[in-house]
Amino acid sequence: MPDRLQVSKTYKLFIDGKFPRSESGRTIAVADSRGGIAAHICHASRKDLRDAVTAARKALPGWRNATAYLRGQILYRMAEMMEGKRDELAAALLLGGGRPSERPALAKGSNARLTRPSAAAAQREVEASIDRLVAYAGWADKYAQVLGCNNAVAGPYYNFTVPEPTGVVAVVAPDSPGLLGLVSLIAPALCAGNAVVALAGESHPIAAAVLAEVFATSDLPGGVLNLLTGTRDELVPIIAGHRDIDAVLGAGVSPDQARTLREGAAENVKRVKIIEIAAAPARNAPGKTSRKGAGASGIDWYSANACESPWWIESVVEMKTIWHPSAA
Repeated sequence: MPDRLQVSKTYKLFIDGKFPRSESGRTIAVADSRGGIAAHICHASRKDLRDAVTAARKALPGWRNATAYLRGQILYRMAEMMEGKRDELAAALLLGGGRPSERPALAKGSNARLTRPSAAAAQREVEASIDRLVAYAGWADKYAQVLGCNNAVAGPYYNFTVPEPTGVVAVVAPDSPGLLGLVSLIAPALCAGNAVVALAGESHPIAAAVLAEVFATSDLPGGVLNLLTGTRDELVPIIAGHRDIDAVLGAGVSPDQARTLREGAAENVKRVKIIEIAAAPARNAPGKTSRKGAGASGIDWYSANACESPWWIESVVEMKTIWHPSAA
């Protein structure tokens, strides 16, 4: 009796609450530990990124104007749905590995082996990702009190400052940790009421694709979060130059890519924050990197003190100061 035909799955993009293929028709083969093809992921193009930004802009008013309590409830629901896919996410982390540019060679029978986390490390990363969403669900109706303030002024005025979402935020996730790094960047942006276009890391794209399936069933309105898989070399310059992206939150990018993002910000006045990865906890204030730039300090992604601070939310909000007459 012949062996059952094995059909490898193609994981799609997540744009506007739907799962389209890339308009370019391109895919990337994901190799398993033995060099065989385990699955394919869609290779997002410039047009896919533009479609994601359009969807995010359309969804922004509804999400921005939703109550902080509701946003917190939805973030918590996202964590609950991740809990239900804990094993599948961990398996995806074990499967993924290596950059997309390396996968075709591995898939042709190379004797090379991909660097993969252990089963225990994969489970730990999934658990930390779930905890990260729960933490920012709790911050949703509290960060404004921490970041905002009443200002002392001389005169018959009442003066106070409140944070508002920046708008459409592009997230460039690190390669490692592929899942935890992605969640740690999108959670504060969603918590503050921003719409997000996220580019998954290149080492574990299947985990990001499974995460999109989680978010599609977690009460998150369509277009609020859009997930793309592809290559940073191709999409980072497009992100940098896109005039309808209001802010960029990136981690693990190369020095050239960081420079490209900052040059784009200089041309179209978007906010750019680059977070450097560290093997040990950073010595700076929680959630903050050194003002000396990329490479000067780093973040320990597994540290709750470093990554669950409201200072991460500060990176994706703008401050509005209001003057109001007061009684004599």
